[in-house]
Amino acid sequence: MNILSIQSHVAYGHAGNASAVFPLQRMGLNVWPVYTVMFSNHTGHGQWRGPVFAPETVSEVIQGIEERGVLPNCSAVLSGYLGDPKMAEVILNAVARVRDANPDAIYCCDPVIGDVDRGIFVRPGVPEHFRDVVIQHADILTPNHFETEFLTGQTLRTLDDALTAARSLLARGPKVVLITSLLREDAPQDSIEMLAVTNDAAYLVRTPHLTFPTPMNGSGDATTALFLAKYLQSRDVKAALEHVAGAMFALFNETHQKQSRELLLVAVQDQLVAPEHRFEAVAV
Repeated sequence: MNILSIQSHVAYGHAGNASAVFPLQRMGLNVWPVYTVMFSNHTGHGQWRGPVFAPETVSEVIQGIEERGVLPNCSAVLSGYLGDPKMAEVILNAVARVRDANPDAIYCCDPVIGDVDRGIFVRPGVPEHFRDVVIQHADILTPNHFETEFLTGQTLRTLDDALTAARSLLARGPKVVLITSLLREDAPQDSIEMLAVTNDAAYLVRTPHLTFPTPMNGSGDATTALFLAKYLQSRDVKAALEHVAGAMFALFNETHQKQSRELLLVAVQDQLVAPEHRFEAVAV
């Protein structure tokens, strides 16, 4: 299977495509990465260098891929961080062209807006563009806790809140909503959860909550990539949720033990494919 992944990229560390491509490849998928920005490092460091690519530049790269005649072989489009609201038009155009070539292709959208410990960290206009334009076209939507609250205007304090918010997003177009980094008030202490919801079912998975001195940038990108890969291979939301929970716990645990500022993707690469720990997803 081939994935067209349109995201940011960093030379040092892991975020955007630098966090998503390797897990996808280790899962056995071929990736066509297209960069929306090319930074020296992720913005969590406070300083970085490098360009934000113009939407026209990204569109030209995608057109070049299309001219190879390979879009019928594209199984999914994956998008994440948008450096510019106009980039959404380029991405949605790419999704439409891929779907024209392969009606079975799916669009997985990680609506990168912000996080609970940082607030909104994207450019003005981007959050609203995700909410009002982009997410309606997605088959799979993977917002974190903070992004779910922004996209729905609802506060997530309880499991019922999270289920209601996820279903409100489903009503706007996606077939699968995965809420990552769910921190609800009625969950056990020292735990963190993910909630996957479709029109027919909902599954919750819980793992230990490991804390870090600084936010682990790129974790959402890796989570979305792993969930997409397993879903494409299994077409089973529960199996995909359990896989990503085990793989991401292994990644967080290794990074925590080594006290690394960056995700240690390479060190746990085997567990990205076959996690040692299995966390059961329960129907809710």
